Amino acid sequence: MEHYYSEQQKSFLKIKKIGQKIRNADFEFCTSSGVFSKEKIDKGTLILAENMQIAKNSNVLDIGCGIGVLGIVAAKLFNANVVMGDINKRAVMLARKNITLNNVKAEVLHGNLYEKLNKNDFDVILSNPPQTAGKELCFKLIEESKNYLKYNGSLQLVARHKKGGNTLSKKMEEVFGNVKVIAKEAGYWVYLSEKE
Repeated sequence: MEHYYSEQQKSFLKIKKIGQKIRNADFEFCTSSGVFSKEKIDKGTLILAENMQIAKNSNVLDIGCGIGVLGIVAAKLFNANVVMGDINKRAVMLARKNITLNNVKAEVLHGNLYEKLNKNDFDVILSNPPQTAGKELCFKLIEESKNYLKYNGSLQLVARHKKGGNTLSKKMEEVFGNVKVIAKEAGYWVYLSEKE
């Protein structure tokens, strides 16, 4: 069975372009079958993109980047130094296309979670975690994130609060000793934990 979090996609590659306004800026993204939310930018990603807290010129990691929305917004609007990663080879290819399409600089890595990254490198880690891949993977994403954040760096996640988000926020509190909600919209909550 093929999922958007599978490494290799077998479905026919048919790329289409979609436009999206985020934080009053216009973006374009190539998308396709075999990636998360292929028809339009999903609500959770949009809510995180609209509410993520990033200082100018920060080092930002978009983990499980899909087609690269969060990382590209961070690079374009905050002049962030962005690294994106995904296990899905098709998503990685599309994220690279979308960097060019939106005229930003960012690096895209193919790999499982943090395997190709340096520790203590990032000011912000962003994710719309793949909840359909299971709690274990999402917990691993949260637990390991702390090793890749600088001191005072933050992990910022979006999830449906009543569909697993509450569990993820408790895990964030357990790992970091703190968690706060920075946005709530349409059942989605954006959680932020800081490495102290």
